[in-house]
Amino acid sequence: MNELFATLPDGTPVHRWTLERAGVRVRILSYGGIVQSVEVPDRDGRTADVVLGFAGLDEYLENSGPYLGAFVGRYANRIAGGRFELDGLTYALAPNNAPNSLHGGENGFDKRVWDMAPAGEHGVRLSRVSAHGEEGFPGRLEVSGTYSLDGSGALRIAYEAVTDAPTIVNLTNHSYFNLAGSGNAGGHELRIAASWFTPVDADLIPTGVAEVADTRFDFREARKVGAGYDHNFVLDKGITEDAVEVAELYDPASGRVLTVATTEPGLQLYTADHLPEPFAPGDGIALETQHFPDSPNRPEFPSTVLRPGETYRSETVYGFTSR
Repeated sequence: MNELFATLPDGTPVHRWTLERAGVRVRILSYGGIVQSVEVPDRDGRTADVVLGFAGLDEYLENSGPYLGAFVGRYANRIAGGRFELDGLTYALAPNNAPNSLHGGENGFDKRVWDMAPAGEHGVRLSRVSAHGEEGFPGRLEVSGTYSLDGSGALRIAYEAVTDAPTIVNLTNHSYFNLAGSGNAGGHELRIAASWFTPVDADLIPTGVAEVADTRFDFREARKVGAGYDHNFVLDKGITEDAVEVAELYDPASGRVLTVATTEPGLQLYTADHLPEPFAPGDGIALETQHFPDSPNRPEFPSTVLRPGETYRSETVYGFTSR
């Protein structure tokens, strides 16, 4: 179902698309490609919204910092110093997370209005053209994200992009999950299939790669999440053509289970320790599938370069069950 949700101050309409299948209901906004809500049942069949979101557009405009549910790009996560070099040319980006560039800059994909069109019976395709030079990134980028519900009620997000000049691309969804539907999510139990992670410096830029063994970053066996995480995990599976399950989040109280499958090589765990009001720190957990932070400046990391004639493709599947 497609409906008018609100209008921006300049009069631009913002639409909301509702997908419903197998007991799951998802609402998506054309502004920022935002996943506004995901309603799923618990072990007793009681339904709750398991992602953080706002009821109205004004609240999103006033609280853009947390990127609640947003379609993030052109480059998810941080680029050190807001600069990168590609083919001998240096590009300067907005240092909106000083001194770094974060999630695409001051006016990234999360603050753009996307075109929406049906994608089959249970999906919607969001698309836009990111002009050459937008937020400092080179190349005219045609980009889309298709959100759909499969027969099990899993939310599938499939990204595609093409460019007319060499550029960098790293796309993700920035939903914060709270499987209880309210309260603090720190008691959720998490498993991540990652034997390595990328330690960071004081500005949250990776300093290299380290083993998770004997550290608080070892989630190879499920355990309570707690707080204090904003780190990229190097998934054991690497880059894959098809989405492979890499993580599971479980809320013992409600019995709700979230599984994450992806084609991406990395997963950013963010425990939302700095959420502003009306939320409290730790109210949600972000599991952002991605290439690694600062990859354009780290040739040893998987490349995020996209060239003319190539097609960027990435898929992530969020599955919902209970036990």
